[in-house]
Amino acid sequence: MLPTPVFAGAKTLRLCFRRQFLLAQKLLGVNVLLTIPSVFDPFIRNEREAAIAERSDQLAKLFVERAAKHDAEGSFPFDNFADMKATGYLALTVPRAFGGEEASLYEMVLAQERIARGDGSTALAVGWHIGTMLQLRSTLSWPEKLYASFCREVVTEGAMVNHFASERATGSPSRGGRPETTAVRTDGGWLISGRKTYSTLSPILRHFTVSAGIDGTEDTGEFFVRAQEGVTVEETWNTLGMRATGSHDLVLNQVFVPDEEVIRLGAGEPKRPDESGWMLHIPACYIGIAYAARNYALNFARTYRPNSLPGPIAELPHIQRQIGEIETELITARTLLYSVAERWDRDPTIRPFYKQELGLAKYTATNQALRIVDLAMRIVGGASLSRNLPLERMYRDVRAGLHNPPMDDSVLSGLARRALAEQSEV
Repeated sequence: MLPTPVFAGAKTLRLCFRRQFLLAQKLLGVNVLLTIPSVFDPFIRNEREAAIAERSDQLAKLFVERAAKHDAEGSFPFDNFADMKATGYLALTVPRAFGGEEASLYEMVLAQERIARGDGSTALAVGWHIGTMLQLRSTLSWPEKLYASFCREVVTEGAMVNHFASERATGSPSRGGRPETTAVRTDGGWLISGRKTYSTLSPILRHFTVSAGIDGTEDTGEFFVRAQEGVTVEETWNTLGMRATGSHDLVLNQVFVPDEEVIRLGAGEPKRPDESGWMLHIPACYIGIAYAARNYALNFARTYRPNSLPGPIAELPHIQRQIGEIETELITARTLLYSVAERWDRDPTIRPFYKQELGLAKYTATNQALRIVDLAMRIVGGASLSRNLPLERMYRDVRAGLHNPPMDDSVLSGLARRALAEQSEV
């Protein structure tokens, strides 16, 4: 559950953060700059949000110490997920009715950005679960009994879920390809067979959903699958960036799903419009990584003093210009991201028409994160390429944002089509 807020107001909040900053800097040194909150963060609006941010900051401090090892090994961070389970983080977006915290989209973005300051892979991976639970709360697309049971399992046992749709033959599901994974009718349910790619969280999940073509028809369905005989994970994930997300291949061989755990067949039951605001967990992740890179570069500029200079390189005009460019990119991306999330929460009537704004928030965050990390590496210089420093991992990780949905071309073409349609109506 959400920790009890320890802040009595804005002044106390600032003092607490400042004391925390100074003490952590003294005790832990440079790594703390990757994870602690800004003393004055304009995006923390109240005590509840301060408590959400504080929990993520504390988790990120643990994760940053493990990130290099998991990245080098390509290993799944089970230790990070054990910590999130212990703090109740996995129930962040579960409804209060089932014992969760019922975080808003804004609060989810706030929490996820800070987790990513410690480890981008962990943030992106858990984001699919946290985001999915937010989406389900909005759309009510699962059968009522199944949804209630699973929510309680998340709260009491730390259960997680992700939806697996990608396949090698179809590419990204956002492009509309029909899955080759097949569902065949049998007594009391369905038998599912196929292979899913990019199955993030697959090493740890005991529950997941899959899309599958309905045998003998052109329809597709969605099925709730429990780990069982016939479900295997093939460890195929060996990538440049985001190496610890566990996005392996999931293989299903005649896996049984009972009728009561079928989520959708064909058009399925009527449901609320798909509210894809939950996917803002993706840009939140990449902004968090960029924030950590920025903090590393700032600390380096303030402390690195070559013997050819009378002071640290932070005093050099060209370094200050690069820092100014980082701040411009970061403030712009964060402002857009949080303003989109805030309006999404505040005005549900806009959601059916807000696809382009959501896409723009992701496009801006990922592309500006690339620019921020690049500038941070320019400030640090050749040492930034060292595998003993975190910047080269951050550089590789933010590249992955280009390949998370929605893709840049889809965002830009959508904005163009809307602009042209608006102009034609004038």
